[in-house]
Amino acid sequence: MKFTVQVNEGPYQHQASDTAQQFVRAALEKGHEIYRVFFYHDGVNNGTRLTVPPQDDRHLQKGWTELAEKHGLDLVICIAAAQRRGIMDADEAKRQGLDADNIAPGFRISGLGQLIEGGIQSDRTVVFGD
Repeated sequence: MKFTVQVNEGPYQHQASDTAQQFVRAALEKGHEIYRVFFYHDGVNNGTRLTVPPQDDRHLQKGWTELAEKHGLDLVICIAAAQRRGIMDADEAKRQGLDADNIAPGFRISGLGQLIEGGIQSDRTVVFGD
């Protein structure tokens, strides 16, 4: 089965990101395909490279990056939600006249069309968080 996964909550405010990451790992282990993971609303906070959790805590951003590298996952951050929360890639930072970017490796910024396309191309879209 081919899945698109939508993550609507940040990494440390809610269980949704943890659960989404566990779902993606389990689905891949069972031989399913993850077409895309789309981060929306506060979920875009999963894609900042500036997250530094305590050593004894889980590092969700790093987990997403490792999954993307290992399985070639398409991790897409919604551009409108990202701009509201200060998440920028190099191109967007430059376009906005900012001197820095903070997007984590493996993530990319795009629009809601990527979520719609994921829904069309996948057998199921699974949403984590409100």
